[in-house]
Amino acid sequence: MPRILLSVFVLMLFALPAFAQDESAGPTAADVMFVVNNTWMIVCTCLVFIMHLGFSFLETGLTRAKNTVNILFKNAAIVGIGILTYAICGFNLMYPGADFAGAWFGFAGFGVGTDEAGLTAAYNPGYTYWTDFLFQAMFAATAATIVSGAVAERVKLSTFLVFSVLYVAIIYPMVGMWHWGGGWLKEQGFHDFAGSTLVHSVGGWAALAGVMVLGPRLGKYNNGTIYPIMGHNLPLAAAGMFFLWLGWFGFNGGSVLSADPGLVSYVSVTTTLAAATGLMVAGMVSWVLQKKPDLTMILNGCLAGLVGITAGADIVSPMESIVIGAVAGAVVVFAVIGIDRLKLDDPVGATSVHLICGIWGTLATGIFGDGASITAQLIGVAAVGAFCFPISWVMFFALHKTMGLRVSADEELRGLDISEHGQEAYAGFQIFTTN
Repeated sequence: MPRILLSVFVLMLFALPAFAQDESAGPTAADVMFVVNNTWMIVCTCLVFIMHLGFSFLETGLTRAKNTVNILFKNAAIVGIGILTYAICGFNLMYPGADFAGAWFGFAGFGVGTDEAGLTAAYNPGYTYWTDFLFQAMFAATAATIVSGAVAERVKLSTFLVFSVLYVAIIYPMVGMWHWGGGWLKEQGFHDFAGSTLVHSVGGWAALAGVMVLGPRLGKYNNGTIYPIMGHNLPLAAAGMFFLWLGWFGFNGGSVLSADPGLVSYVSVTTTLAAATGLMVAGMVSWVLQKKPDLTMILNGCLAGLVGITAGADIVSPMESIVIGAVAGAVVVFAVIGIDRLKLDDPVGATSVHLICGIWGTLATGIFGDGASITAQLIGVAAVGAFCFPISWVMFFALHKTMGLRVSADEELRGLDISEHGQEAYAGFQIFTTN
């Protein structure tokens, strides 16, 4: 990591002369800050991109070995889907321009493009249009990744990919426009700094709908009894959590939308404190409830703290971020247990982490955040839920009736790696098993 940072700064130094007004004039302070801001946003884009590796590791580790290829294929495909759909229509749905201020819907046209210099002073003079597109495209892919974990181990690959295209191309950017694109939620005073609602809850509502329409995995609930289906690789799941935590420094740090040293540092501190507290509290609560320390609970507790702080990382105090992380860590344990008792089968706890803790973080911003309104936060949470959940449910149900949503019982028992891909993740793995 130190070598990477050193390389970045060396590249910045070499790039500065390009801004010179003539051969003798040096770069101005504004030129220097433009390069610094743009470079920081590129670094954050790379960090958010690495989060997809974290999601892949986490989901793979918390599911069974016979579905590993399928999990990895979905997570890789989602990155491609997110970037391409965002380029075709999503970016201009989310950021349609000033003419749509206060609106529910706006669209600036298909494709991406700007002047030859790649600058959009009217949108954000701090860095290039192209950098902004890349950064925002990484966020778009994240929403579909959340759904992937919730419906793992029994969803048809082709159907899931069709859902992902529709959701990321249309639903995610439309909701994002309501606030980040200057739409009606922005005028209401709603505050969601980096996406507790606009990314995580948007994905979480779709995850909940998918779990409900899809149904549980075979053998999960029988005769009123809950049978745990254990993940096959907890070291991989733990590595996934750490990659996600690392990526969140770009997710939240990049949402400052500049390299402002004070605010970037501040946001990084509140983010880290919430994550650490969520991890510890989830560990303690699950230990008390289950009589044993549960690794999967502290992994999800860390992510719960990160999701919870994402809405207000810029306007809550460090001590308040600890409170937000603590509540998120406790809530996610009860949510995982409660959702399981409702016989909603979410193999990785995505609904608990991203939906429940996304709602908590958004409301907590109204409770603790400087200048935020709890009324506006409630309106935002309710509006996003009222829009995303029924649309997701209808989309899943329509796909179920047309393409088929779930693999056959035989395919599920054999594992999706063999039945969907004809491949094994691990050489010599015993494929004909029910566990």
